Amino acid sequence: MTDKLPQIAVDPDFYSLQPGYSTEPEDFQSETTSIASAIHKGRIENGRRYQATKTEDYWGPSDEQQFEAFEIGHMVYLVLEHNQPNPLFRAPISQSAKNILDIGTGQGNWAIDVADLYPSATVRGVDIFPPPAVWMPPNCIFEVDDVLREWTWRESFDFIHLRMMYGAFNDDGWAQLYKQAYDALEPGGWIEQMELDIRVYSDDGTLKPDHLLYNWGPMFVPMAERAGRPLRTHETMRGAIEKAGFIDVHEEKYKIPLGPWPKDPLLKEAGHLQFAHWNAAMEGWVMWMLTHFGEPEPWTKEEVQVYLAKVRGELKDSRIHAYEPANRVWARKPTKEEAEARAAAKEAEIKAEPSA
Repeated sequence: MTDKLPQIAVDPDFYSLQPGYSTEPEDFQSETTSIASAIHKGRIENGRRYQATKTEDYWGPSDEQQFEAFEIGHMVYLVLEHNQPNPLFRAPISQSAKNILDIGTGQGNWAIDVADLYPSATVRGVDIFPPPAVWMPPNCIFEVDDVLREWTWRESFDFIHLRMMYGAFNDDGWAQLYKQAYDALEPGGWIEQMELDIRVYSDDGTLKPDHLLYNWGPMFVPMAERAGRPLRTHETMRGAIEKAGFIDVHEEKYKIPLGPWPKDPLLKEAGHLQFAHWNAAMEGWVMWMLTHFGEPEPWTKEEVQVYLAKVRGELKDSRIHAYEPANRVWARKPTKEEAEARAAAKEAEIKAEPSA
Protein backbone atom coordinates (compact mmCIF):
# COMPACT_ATOMS: atom_id res chain seq x y z
CA MET A 1 0.00 0.00 0.00
CA THR A 2 2.68 2.49 0.98
CA ASP A 3 4.71 2.00 -2.20
CA LYS A 4 1.99 3.90 -4.11
CA LEU A 5 2.83 7.09 -2.25
CA PRO A 6 5.99 9.11 -2.91
CA GLN A 7 8.90 8.74 -0.54
CA ILE A 8 9.17 11.52 2.04
CA ALA A 9 12.36 13.55 1.55
CA VAL A 10 14.55 13.73 4.66
CA ASP A 11 15.75 17.11 5.90
CA PRO A 12 19.55 16.86 5.45
CA ASP A 13 20.14 19.42 8.21
CA PHE A 14 18.03 17.56 10.74
CA TYR A 15 20.83 15.62 12.43
CA SER A 16 24.52 14.89 12.33
CA LEU A 17 26.20 11.49 12.33
CA GLN A 18 29.60 12.96 13.17
CA PRO A 19 31.35 11.26 16.11
CA GLY A 20 30.42 12.80 19.43
CA TYR A 21 27.09 14.22 18.28
CA SER A 22 23.85 13.12 19.89
CA THR A 23 21.35 11.22 17.76
CA GLU A 24 18.64 13.31 19.41
CA PRO A 25 18.32 16.53 17.36
CA GLU A 26 17.36 19.90 18.73
CA ASP A 27 13.86 19.57 17.25
CA PHE A 28 13.17 16.72 19.66
CA GLN A 29 14.34 18.41 22.86
CA SER A 30 10.93 19.82 23.64
CA GLU A 31 9.20 16.44 23.42
CA THR A 32 5.65 16.82 24.67
CA THR A 33 6.65 19.59 27.07
CA SER A 34 6.35 22.28 24.40
CA ILE A 35 3.34 20.82 22.61
CA ALA A 36 1.29 18.33 24.59
CA SER A 37 1.75 19.88 28.01
CA ALA A 38 1.16 23.34 26.61
CA ILE A 39 -2.17 22.16 25.26
CA HIS A 40 -3.41 20.69 28.52
CA LYS A 41 -0.95 21.69 31.22
CA GLY A 42 -1.54 19.93 34.49
CA ARG A 43 -4.30 17.63 33.21
CA ILE A 44 -2.26 14.42 33.51
CA GLU A 45 -3.43 12.33 36.49
CA ASN A 46 -2.10 9.18 38.11
CA GLY A 47 -3.87 5.99 37.10
CA ARG A 48 -6.02 5.30 34.04
CA ARG A 49 -9.81 5.24 33.64
CA TYR A 50 -11.49 2.83 31.24
CA GLN A 51 -15.06 2.70 29.99
CA ALA A 52 -17.11 -0.39 29.19
CA THR A 53 -19.76 -1.18 26.62
CA LYS A 54 -22.32 -3.74 27.75
CA THR A 55 -20.32 -6.39 29.60
CA GLU A 56 -17.23 -6.03 27.42
CA ASP A 57 -14.07 -4.16 28.29
CA TYR A 58 -12.85 -1.50 25.89
CA TRP A 59 -9.10 -1.32 25.41
CA GLY A 60 -8.74 2.47 25.25
CA PRO A 61 -8.73 4.67 28.38
CA SER A 62 -10.93 7.73 28.73
CA ASP A 63 -8.93 9.82 31.18
CA GLU A 64 -7.23 13.18 31.01
CA GLN A 65 -4.00 11.79 29.55
CA GLN A 66 -5.85 10.18 26.67
CA PHE A 67 -8.00 13.27 26.13
CA GLU A 68 -4.74 15.17 25.72
CA ALA A 69 -3.65 12.65 23.10
CA PHE A 70 -6.99 13.03 21.28
CA GLU A 71 -6.43 16.77 20.98
CA ILE A 72 -2.92 16.39 19.59
CA GLY A 73 -4.17 13.76 17.14
CA HIS A 74 -6.85 16.20 15.97
CA MET A 75 -4.13 18.76 15.23
CA VAL A 76 -2.13 16.17 13.27
CA TYR A 77 -5.04 15.67 10.88
CA LEU A 78 -5.63 19.42 10.54
CA VAL A 79 -1.98 19.89 9.57
CA LEU A 80 -2.10 17.04 7.03
CA GLU A 81 -5.06 18.73 5.32
CA HIS A 82 -3.74 22.27 5.74
CA ASN A 83 -3.71 22.84 1.97
CA GLN A 84 -7.32 21.71 1.55
CA PRO A 85 -10.18 24.25 1.42
CA ASN A 86 -11.71 22.39 4.37
CA PRO A 87 -9.17 20.56 6.58
CA LEU A 88 -11.88 18.85 8.67
CA PHE A 89 -13.27 16.46 6.05
CA ARG A 90 -13.36 15.74 2.32
CA ALA A 91 -17.02 14.84 1.75
CA PRO A 92 -18.78 17.58 -0.28
CA ILE A 93 -21.23 18.63 2.43
CA SER A 94 -23.54 21.52 1.57
CA GLN A 95 -23.75 24.58 3.82
CA SER A 96 -27.46 23.79 4.04
CA ALA A 97 -26.73 20.57 6.00
CA LYS A 98 -29.05 20.29 9.00
CA ASN A 99 -27.80 17.27 10.97
CA ILE A 100 -24.25 15.95 11.35
CA LEU A 101 -23.13 13.02 13.51
CA ASP A 102 -19.60 12.40 14.84
CA ILE A 103 -19.24 8.80 16.04
CA GLY A 104 -16.43 8.21 18.54
CA THR A 105 -16.13 11.94 19.21
CA GLY A 106 -13.50 11.48 21.93
CA GLN A 107 -12.30 14.90 23.06
CA GLY A 108 -15.00 16.49 20.88
CA ASN A 109 -12.66 18.76 18.89
CA TRP A 110 -13.90 17.72 15.46
CA ALA A 111 -17.56 18.15 16.40
CA ILE A 112 -16.91 21.60 17.91
CA ASP A 113 -14.95 22.76 14.86
CA VAL A 114 -17.63 21.52 12.46
CA ALA A 115 -20.36 23.15 14.54
CA ASP A 116 -18.49 26.44 14.14
CA LEU A 117 -18.18 25.83 10.40
CA TYR A 118 -21.87 24.92 10.01
CA PRO A 119 -23.72 27.23 12.43
CA SER A 120 -27.13 26.34 10.98
CA ALA A 121 -26.60 22.58 11.50
CA THR A 122 -27.00 20.49 14.64
CA VAL A 123 -23.76 18.58 15.23
CA ARG A 124 -23.96 15.58 17.57
CA GLY A 125 -20.85 13.99 19.03
CA VAL A 126 -21.41 10.55 20.52
CA ASP A 127 -19.07 8.28 22.47
CA ILE A 128 -19.16 5.79 25.34
CA PHE A 129 -17.84 8.48 27.71
CA PRO A 130 -18.60 12.19 28.07
CA PRO A 131 -15.99 14.50 26.52
CA PRO A 132 -14.37 17.01 28.90
CA ALA A 133 -15.40 20.07 26.88
CA VAL A 134 -16.26 23.02 29.13
CA TRP A 135 -17.55 25.14 26.24
CA MET A 136 -19.17 24.28 22.95
CA PRO A 137 -21.16 26.13 20.28
CA PRO A 138 -24.92 26.18 20.91
CA ASN A 139 -25.47 23.91 17.90
CA CYS A 140 -23.11 21.19 19.23
CA ILE A 141 -24.51 18.40 21.40
CA PHE A 142 -22.52 15.65 23.13
CA GLU A 143 -24.19 12.35 24.03
CA VAL A 144 -23.06 9.16 25.77
CA ASP A 145 -24.31 6.11 23.92
CA ASP A 146 -23.38 2.72 22.50
CA VAL A 147 -23.75 3.06 18.73
CA LEU A 148 -24.28 -0.68 18.31
CA ARG A 149 -27.59 -0.37 20.13
CA GLU A 150 -30.71 0.76 18.29
CA TRP A 151 -30.38 4.36 17.14
CA THR A 152 -33.12 6.57 18.55
CA TRP A 153 -32.33 9.86 16.80
CA ARG A 154 -35.44 11.06 14.99
CA GLU A 155 -33.67 13.19 12.41
CA SER A 156 -31.93 11.80 9.35
CA PHE A 157 -28.32 12.89 9.00
CA ASP A 158 -26.66 14.70 6.12
CA PHE A 159 -23.19 13.57 7.18
CA ILE A 160 -21.77 10.88 9.50
CA HIS A 161 -18.10 11.06 10.48
CA LEU A 162 -15.78 8.54 12.16
CA ARG A 163 -12.08 8.82 13.01
CA MET A 164 -9.53 6.73 14.93
CA MET A 165 -12.05 3.99 15.67
CA TYR A 166 -9.73 1.02 15.05
CA GLY A 167 -10.21 -1.70 17.62
CA ALA A 168 -13.70 -0.47 18.52
CA PHE A 169 -15.63 -3.41 17.04
CA ASN A 170 -15.21 -6.80 15.43
CA ASP A 171 -16.17 -7.36 11.78
CA ASP A 172 -19.82 -8.04 12.62
CA GLY A 173 -19.96 -4.89 14.71
CA TRP A 174 -18.55 -2.80 11.90
CA ALA A 175 -21.05 -4.27 9.40
CA GLN A 176 -23.87 -3.43 11.80
CA LEU A 177 -22.59 0.12 12.33
CA TYR A 178 -22.28 0.87 8.60
CA LYS A 179 -25.80 -0.51 8.02
CA GLN A 180 -27.16 1.72 10.80
CA ALA A 181 -25.32 4.71 9.35
CA TYR A 182 -26.70 3.97 5.88
CA ASP A 183 -30.26 3.75 7.20
CA ALA A 184 -29.86 6.95 9.24
CA LEU A 185 -28.54 9.10 6.38
CA GLU A 186 -30.64 11.20 4.08
CA PRO A 187 -30.61 9.95 0.47
CA GLY A 188 -27.50 11.56 -1.01
CA GLY A 189 -25.92 11.95 2.44
CA TRP A 190 -22.26 11.13 3.08
CA ILE A 191 -20.18 8.98 5.40
CA GLU A 192 -16.47 9.58 6.01
CA GLN A 193 -13.88 7.66 8.03
CA MET A 194 -10.19 8.27 8.77
CA GLU A 195 -8.05 5.50 10.25
CA LEU A 196 -4.38 4.81 10.97
CA ASP A 197 -2.38 1.72 10.13
CA ILE A 198 -0.71 0.94 13.46
CA ARG A 199 2.25 -0.66 11.66
CA VAL A 200 5.35 1.51 11.28
CA TYR A 201 7.47 1.74 8.11
CA SER A 202 10.45 3.52 6.59
CA ASP A 203 11.24 3.95 2.90
CA ASP A 204 15.00 4.28 3.26
CA GLY A 205 15.77 1.24 5.41
CA THR A 206 16.50 3.26 8.55
CA LEU A 207 13.89 1.25 10.47
CA LYS A 208 15.59 -2.09 11.14
CA PRO A 209 14.08 -5.50 12.01
CA ASP A 210 15.65 -5.29 15.48
CA HIS A 211 13.85 -2.03 16.28
CA LEU A 212 10.85 -2.19 18.59
CA LEU A 213 9.00 0.18 16.25
CA TYR A 214 9.55 -2.26 13.38
CA ASN A 215 7.83 -4.97 15.41
CA TRP A 216 5.12 -2.71 16.89
CA GLY A 217 2.46 -3.66 14.36
CA PRO A 218 3.41 -7.35 14.02
CA MET A 219 3.09 -7.67 17.82
CA PHE A 220 -0.15 -5.76 18.37
CA VAL A 221 -2.16 -6.79 15.27
CA PRO A 222 -2.40 -10.50 16.26
CA MET A 223 -2.75 -9.54 19.94
CA ALA A 224 -5.80 -7.43 19.10
CA GLU A 225 -7.27 -10.30 17.09
CA ARG A 226 -7.01 -12.50 20.18
CA ALA A 227 -8.72 -9.75 22.16
CA GLY A 228 -11.56 -9.57 19.60
CA ARG A 229 -10.57 -5.98 18.79
CA PRO A 230 -9.07 -6.07 15.25
CA LEU A 231 -6.85 -3.10 14.44
CA ARG A 232 -6.84 -3.33 10.62
CA THR A 233 -9.89 -1.12 10.12
CA HIS A 234 -7.94 1.03 7.64
CA GLU A 235 -7.80 -2.02 5.32
CA THR A 236 -11.38 -3.23 5.73
CA MET A 237 -13.44 -0.05 5.97
CA ARG A 238 -13.72 0.71 2.24
CA GLY A 239 -15.01 -2.75 1.36
CA ALA A 240 -17.37 -2.79 4.33
CA ILE A 241 -18.73 0.66 3.46
CA GLU A 242 -19.33 -0.42 -0.15
CA LYS A 243 -20.98 -3.64 1.05
CA ALA A 244 -23.39 -1.58 3.17
CA GLY A 245 -24.68 0.01 -0.07
CA PHE A 246 -22.72 3.25 -0.33
CA ILE A 247 -21.63 4.50 -3.76
CA ASP A 248 -19.36 7.21 -5.17
CA VAL A 249 -16.54 5.92 -2.95
CA HIS A 250 -13.31 7.93 -2.65
CA GLU A 251 -10.10 7.12 -0.83
CA GLU A 252 -7.05 9.19 0.13
CA LYS A 253 -3.85 7.65 1.50
CA TYR A 254 -1.27 9.37 3.69
CA LYS A 255 2.14 8.89 5.24
CA ILE A 256 2.35 10.44 8.72
CA PRO A 257 5.98 10.89 9.86
CA LEU A 258 6.95 9.91 13.41
CA GLY A 259 9.10 12.90 14.21
CA PRO A 260 10.13 16.13 12.49
CA TRP A 261 12.63 14.51 10.14
CA PRO A 262 10.98 15.34 6.75
CA LYS A 263 12.28 18.17 4.58
CA ASP A 264 8.79 19.33 3.62
CA PRO A 265 7.66 21.98 6.17
CA LEU A 266 4.08 20.70 6.41
CA LEU A 267 5.18 17.08 6.93
CA LYS A 268 7.83 18.27 9.41
CA GLU A 269 5.10 19.94 11.49
CA ALA A 270 2.84 16.90 11.20
CA GLY A 271 5.74 14.68 12.28
CA HIS A 272 6.49 16.86 15.29
CA LEU A 273 2.86 16.65 16.37
CA GLN A 274 2.67 12.90 15.72
CA PHE A 275 5.75 12.43 17.89
CA ALA A 276 3.91 14.26 20.69
CA HIS A 277 0.76 12.25 19.92
CA TRP A 278 2.62 8.98 20.42
CA ASN A 279 4.22 10.17 23.64
CA ALA A 280 0.86 11.13 25.11
CA ALA A 281 -1.09 8.14 23.80
CA MET A 282 1.26 5.13 23.86
CA GLU A 283 0.55 3.91 27.37
CA GLY A 284 -3.19 4.13 26.73
CA TRP A 285 -2.84 2.29 23.44
CA VAL A 286 -0.99 -0.71 24.87
CA MET A 287 -1.49 -1.03 28.64
CA TRP A 288 -4.79 -2.93 28.49
CA MET A 289 -3.69 -5.12 25.58
CA LEU A 290 -0.36 -6.14 27.06
CA THR A 291 -1.63 -6.74 30.60
CA HIS A 292 -4.50 -8.91 29.31
CA PHE A 293 -3.21 -10.54 26.12
CA GLY A 294 0.57 -10.14 26.17
CA GLU A 295 2.71 -13.16 25.31
CA PRO A 296 3.99 -15.55 26.48
CA GLU A 297 1.84 -14.41 29.39
CA PRO A 298 0.16 -11.12 30.35
CA TRP A 299 2.70 -8.42 31.16
CA THR A 300 2.93 -6.52 34.41
CA LYS A 301 2.40 -2.76 34.48
CA GLU A 302 6.11 -2.31 35.19
CA GLU A 303 7.10 -4.43 32.19
CA VAL A 304 4.87 -2.30 29.96
CA GLN A 305 6.46 0.90 31.26
CA VAL A 306 9.99 -0.41 30.66
CA TYR A 307 9.01 -1.44 27.12
CA LEU A 308 7.49 1.99 26.39
CA ALA A 309 10.61 3.76 27.66
CA LYS A 310 12.63 1.85 25.03
CA VAL A 311 10.10 2.71 22.32
CA ARG A 312 10.31 6.39 23.24
CA GLY A 313 14.08 6.15 22.87
CA GLU A 314 13.65 4.93 19.30
CA LEU A 315 11.13 7.69 18.54
CA LYS A 316 13.78 10.24 19.55
CA ASP A 317 16.46 8.69 17.33
CA SER A 318 16.63 11.03 14.34
CA ARG A 319 18.42 8.39 12.28
CA ILE A 320 15.12 6.45 12.07
CA HIS A 321 12.87 7.96 9.39
CA ALA A 322 9.66 6.18 10.35
CA TYR A 323 6.08 6.88 9.39
CA GLU A 324 2.56 5.46 9.74
CA PRO A 325 0.20 5.06 6.79
CA ALA A 326 -3.36 6.34 7.12
CA ASN A 327 -6.49 6.07 4.96
CA ARG A 328 -9.46 8.37 4.51
CA VAL A 329 -12.62 7.01 2.84
CA TRP A 330 -15.74 8.98 2.00
CA ALA A 331 -18.83 7.67 0.22
CA ARG A 332 -22.41 8.62 -0.55
CA LYS A 333 -25.77 7.03 0.11
CA PRO A 334 -27.64 6.72 -3.22
CA THR A 335 -30.50 9.08 -3.95
CA LYS A 336 -33.97 7.55 -4.14
CA GLU A 337 -33.75 7.40 -7.93
CA GLU A 338 -30.29 5.81 -7.85
CA ALA A 339 -31.43 3.23 -5.29
CA GLU A 340 -34.45 2.33 -7.41
CA ALA A 341 -32.29 1.99 -10.53
CA ARG A 342 -29.80 -0.22 -8.67
CA ALA A 343 -32.61 -2.42 -7.34
CA ALA A 344 -34.10 -2.77 -10.82
CA ALA A 345 -30.72 -3.67 -12.30
CA LYS A 346 -30.14 -6.27 -9.57
CA GLU A 347 -33.57 -7.78 -10.16
CA ALA A 348 -32.92 -7.97 -13.92
CA GLU A 349 -29.55 -9.61 -13.24
CA ILE A 350 -31.17 -12.25 -11.07
CA LYS A 351 -33.87 -12.98 -13.70
CA ALA A 352 -31.19 -13.29 -16.39
CA GLU A 353 -29.32 -15.97 -14.46
CA PRO A 354 -29.85 -19.46 -15.89
CA SER A 355 -32.00 -21.66 -13.70
CA ALA A 356 -30.35 -24.65 -12.04
